[in-house]
Amino acid sequence: QVQLVESGGGLVQAGESLRLSCVTSRSIFTFTVVAWYRQAPGKEREFVAGIYTGGQTKYQDSVKGRFTISRDNNKNTMYLQMNSLKPEDTAVYYCNGVSPWGTIWGQGTQVTVSS
Repeated sequence: QVQLVESGGGLVQAGESLRLSCVTSRSIFTFTVVAWYRQAPGKEREFVAGIYTGGQTKYQDSVKGRFTISRDNNKNTMYLQMNSLKPEDTAVYYCNGVSPWGTIWGQGTQVTVSS
């Protein structure tokens, strides 16, 4: 069974930084793309950032220049470095991977940014 496990969430003040991690139970190259999504209270889940097998990255416009997605292939781990956090970044952040077995989701990690 393929699993994704997130960590690194927490409570920070506006302007501070956090780094989220997502560990995959199989080689990260198993996934065509691994990505971060988030869901704020009362809102739909939305795409935040993604990184493809070839290393290409994509970002939601609201996080461009503040968030950086990366991966460590040797550790089968994906990261989301979040700088200059804003209260509107408050959400549960989910790791997502598209694999031959389907789309896999992690359990989520809470990020709360106070003003």
